[in-house]
Parts: sequence; C-alpha cells; structure tokens
Amino acid sequence: MAARQPNPGRTVLMLVGIVVFMGAMAWASVPFYSWFCKVTGFGGTTSVAEQGADKILDRTIKIRFDANTDPDMPWEFKPVQRTMEIRIGETGLAFYEAHNPTDRTIAGTASYNVFPYEAGGYFDKIQCFCFNEQVLEPGETVQMPVTFYVDPAMVDDIDAKHINSITLSYTFYETELPEGYAALDGKDKTNLN
Repeated sequence: MAARQPNPGRTVLMLVGIVVFMGAMAWASVPFYSWFCKVTGFGGTTSVAEQGADKILDRTIKIRFDANTDPDMPWEFKPVQRTMEIRIGETGLAFYEAHNPTDRTIAGTASYNVFPYEAGGYFDKIQCFCFNEQVLEPGETVQMPVTFYVDPAMVDDIDAKHINSITLSYTFYETELPEGYAALDGKDKTNLN
C-alpha cells in the first residue's frame, strides 16, 4: 500500500480556515461578552427595564453614587447626592452633574458598573443619561437623571441576598461630536436636538 502524499494546497486551505475562524471568534467575543454581562449582571453590568418593579419590599438598601472621568476628559462630573436609601423594588431617581469648563463644545459617553458585582443583575435602570451621548457647550452645566430600582428577586439569590449597599459608578469619556455638530460649533444648534 502506497503512502499518502501530503497535499500543500489542502494544508494551506486548512490554515487559512483556522485563521479566519480565530478572527471571527475574536470579533464576536466582544459583543458576546457584552451580551453575557447584560443578561447575567456579570462584572457589575446593570439591567435595563421598561418600567418599575411589580412589588416593593419593606427591606431597604443603601445606594451610593460615584462619578469619574477619563484622564483625557476635561469635564467636571459628580453625583448631586452621594447616597440614597430606598426600599427594594421602589423606583429611585438620582442626578449627576456635568460641567464643561473649556471654551469648546465636547461630547461624552458614560460607561457604568455596579459594585458588588453580584448586585449587577438586580440593579435595573429604567432611564439613564448613559444610554445616550451627551454634548455640552463651553461653560455649560447640566444635571442628568438616572431612574432605577433594585429587583426584589435579589433577596432570593444566595450570593446577593445579604447585600446592604450598592455603588453605582459612572466614568465619562470624551467622544467625537455628532455628525454636523462640529461644523456648527459656536452657532445655533436648536435644530439638532
């Protein structure tokens, strides 16, 4: 029986296939990880809700608010209120304040997380400034709301039921101005909103 000869074309095709597969897996890993964190609350990622909780418990929980900016972001950013105590399931409303101390229009996007991480899947945001890009004019100061609740299902989770306080933390990063905004910098922008 004759030995089988290696086929260089087939070997190259297999190697190209492996490289394409690995590239596709690397490309898909970021959105998959993001989806996984949103679904499970892994890494302190919060959930998004259409409306408030169905029930409100008598048990209260302390919410702490934290604000940071990327070193390249010139905005001043802080929570209006540092802490709040609410009942689990009750809808809370908190405000963060951002100020643009520069002489130029700046756009920013906020990333967020919750600590302890076990609470991430139970911290539901109904509305948040972090869902959209924010644009501040030179010298402008705004207060931005976040509406949220802590899901009552948290008290049934073996890892999360003993949590007495949750920290909601945001970090603002500078982003590019929306299309057409830079050309109008310093002019009337009432039609952009």
